[in-house]
Amino acid sequence: MSNYPAYKITGLTLWKVPLTSHETYYMAEGKTCATVDSMVLRIDTDQDVSGWGEVCPIPHYLPSYARGVAPAIEELAPVLLGGDPIGVDAIARKCRSWLLGHPYVQSVIDIALWDLTGKACGLPVYTLLGGRQSADFPLYHSITCIAPEDMAAIATDAVAGGMRQIQVKLGADANWEADVARLRLVREAVGPGPVVYGDWNCGASRLDATRVGRAVRDLDIMLEQPCATLEECAAVRSATGLPMKLDETAHDTASLMKAYELGCMDAVALKLSKFGGISDLRRARDLCLHFGAKMCIEDTWGSDIATAAALHVAASTPPQAILNVCDLSGYVYPRLDPDAPVRTNGRIRPPEGPGLGVAPDPNVLGEPVLSLAA
Repeated sequence: MSNYPAYKITGLTLWKVPLTSHETYYMAEGKTCATVDSMVLRIDTDQDVSGWGEVCPIPHYLPSYARGVAPAIEELAPVLLGGDPIGVDAIARKCRSWLLGHPYVQSVIDIALWDLTGKACGLPVYTLLGGRQSADFPLYHSITCIAPEDMAAIATDAVAGGMRQIQVKLGADANWEADVARLRLVREAVGPGPVVYGDWNCGASRLDATRVGRAVRDLDIMLEQPCATLEECAAVRSATGLPMKLDETAHDTASLMKAYELGCMDAVALKLSKFGGISDLRRARDLCLHFGAKMCIEDTWGSDIATAAALHVAASTPPQAILNVCDLSGYVYPRLDPDAPVRTNGRIRPPEGPGLGVAPDPNVLGEPVLSLAA
């Protein structure tokens, strides 16, 4: 018989933490990101070991919403409470069978289970995922869609601080010529070398995205998710000849396979809450390794727990396959864990210690919105 202690889930506690961006993010189609509720989950066990998860859906952005997390956790309580959390896949599969879909809810649970498993084993999550392959990773700096001159100034400051990859938000004013100016001025401001890509968050028509792309194709520019379908993005890539990074339409292995077949996935954003957590993100990562696509490994939004989870997946990924990662917690306040890693000269390291290596500050969390016990 094994001497390994049996673990049983005894409690589920959920908090809602409003995260406010240091500056409001303006995106295409009138979408904004200012103050957004992040949902933080703690899974407790009878062995006094707990795991933390986080999911932060941006309103009106993807099929997910923060207020959907609590009732979904209640729905899944019969599966989770009393279950064995160690190993992740077994109980995570039961959750997916009990509550179909809802990957953003599955994500917060899956992340907490990986944190718990790592702590039980005394190992960082990246070790459980195959081992650490990078000491640190390049970051990108995202610039809200405002006046072209102001965006260029922000880009200049970001590069002075060590950033070598700049994401330029486009389409907030539905003016394709202004988007051309944004890309041209930012590219000019940062000079040759740094990566610059324009991101519409699905908000451009095929026509406008093509006009923008053709107007800047003499520059070293990449386009990100201009349109709402893979077919439209593929058409824009073909018409402009510019490399394409996908984001919103890449959400499962089927979409990744289709994007590869269409020839429009030079790079792709792999986000935890779109895929359902670390477990499915790892499978998506491996498929992208097979396809040879560069990856941005991150999440839609959040703070230190979501950032840490993405960094652990990145740490177990061959460095040549990583385009960048994102320090989500660097864009918002309050920080969930003030001791979590921060950007340094345009790069960031994964947290150290067992599990995810982050511990939320109870004073930041406040009172829970849901507490369930076995």
